[in-house]
Amino acid sequence: MSTRTFLAGWGDMDFNSHMRNTAYLDKSADMRMLFFAEQGFSADTFAQRRFGPVVRKDEIDYYREFGLLEEIRASLSLAGLSEDGSRFRLRNEFHRTDGQLAARVTSLGGWLDLNERRLIAPPAELLAAMRKLPRSEDYQDLPSSLK
Repeated sequence: MSTRTFLAGWGDMDFNSHMRNTAYLDKSADMRMLFFAEQGFSADTFAQRRFGPVVRKDEIDYYREFGLLEEIRASLSLAGLSEDGSRFRLRNEFHRTDGQLAARVTSLGGWLDLNERRLIAPPAELLAAMRKLPRSEDYQDLPSSLK
């Protein structure tokens, strides 16, 4: 899964009748969690294994607008990864049906051990799945988060 189709719903709109900034963040998180679930790491699996993804920084770039009930084509790609997988940069792009790029969300994150409350490397099978994501044009190797 690297693409999905969504609708810009009523709850996604801002005062100006355009998709609000936090709606892009919500859809980006949905894309991440759908990808992880397809790789065998559902929300329940993360809870049972006592770790999960944590986003440390989100950046949103806006290019075009979405209005109410417009179709959104969203993609997920890998914009950066550390060798051990402890740090990742994921990229979501949101396109209109005419093909124009409407927005880009870049999220920098890692993996949080919920018991120790510290960053960890992901299990080998999750790291392997992340490495299979398509890479963004500006992909960069990242330093490890582990000390």
